[in-house]
Amino acid sequence: MELRQFFTEDAIKLGLDGNSKDDILKELISLLKLDEKSEGMLYKMLKRRENLGSTGIGRGIAIPHCRSLVVNKLRVAFGRKPDGVDFKAIDEKPVFFFFLIVAPPLEVSNQYLPVLGKIAQFSKEPDVPQRLLSLTAPGQFLALLEEKGV
Repeated sequence: MELRQFFTEDAIKLGLDGNSKDDILKELISLLKLDEKSEGMLYKMLKRRENLGSTGIGRGIAIPHCRSLVVNKLRVAFGRKPDGVDFKAIDEKPVFFFFLIVAPPLEVSNQYLPVLGKIAQFSKEPDVPQRLLSLTAPGQFLALLEEKGV
């Protein structure tokens, strides 16, 4: 299983507009192209998850994630906010890179945790934050995932 297989160019946004944690979550959700009701439900689920503890893992990276009935298979999105935003990250620094993961409550393929783990592993690579910052097109993000082989 490789991360690349879960991402599509239309679910990658290299210039997020939001200036708050809530705005960023809503913008990431919009990349999944769900209906309005589903987006609202998913936003509530992600907010609930964030209230348990921020998904900002440090090094400028956050991995908001949850399980929800609004999707019928694992869905992911990536967003970048070059100026950074306060996401209440573990290291108390701004977050620039956001990996959204949403999976159905019952998932036959059971990819939710492995994908979460692979993103965390990818994020720990020393050159990843700088490489993510220098991307100019969604295709380059996909190429970086392929190159890293995660």
